[in-house]
Amino acid sequence: MTPMHLGTLHPAEQIATLLLAFGPFIVLGVVVIVRRRADARADEGDQGDGLCGDGRDRPDAR
Repeated sequence: MTPMHLGTLHPAEQIATLLLAFGPFIVLGVVVIVRRRADARADEGDQGDGLCGDGRDRPDAR
């Protein structure tokens, strides 16, 4: 049995195929970069105020 070939893809179809193939990885990379920057900013801004991230007092803070 030979597979049926429908010919070359239209340029719009080629773009759609590339976006579907690589788009999720690009979006994931952007999300990782944004979250790392936000976490780094939060770490820099943490001055050790004695509070946990949720606002409760830490027992070891004085």
